[in-house]
Amino acid sequence: MANEKTVVEELEFRDLEDDSKLKCAVLACTELGNNSKPGLQVIWMGNIVNFHPLAAEKWAYDAKKKGGGPLLLEDQSWVAHTNQFIKIYFVPGSPAKARVEMKTRSMDQSVTKDFDCPFNA
Repeated sequence: MANEKTVVEELEFRDLEDDSKLKCAVLACTELGNNSKPGLQVIWMGNIVNFHPLAAEKWAYDAKKKGGGPLLLEDQSWVAHTNQFIKIYFVPGSPAKARVEMKTRSMDQSVTKDFDCPFNA
């Protein structure tokens, strides 16, 4: 069976400082990871973050070591600025969640969206 991708949501925010845009898409996939299990893909600025059970197992362990709760995936996020960013989080639980937090310079507050993964962690 081929991997089928379905758009869950597309986020786009315009920065009024320079008319640039931050875009992010979340896709549901039927086959991700070495075990070809269902998961989510988060695509932003040419980067792809795959949320699948094998990665989630490691992230859940890392979150537990850091005291539990959402785990910021720093190496999968764009956090070079405090007033403009795309942060990707793994939220352990039943079901596990992919969290996207985005902010442009002209936004008063960041926007955070959670997406249910098709597995528990």
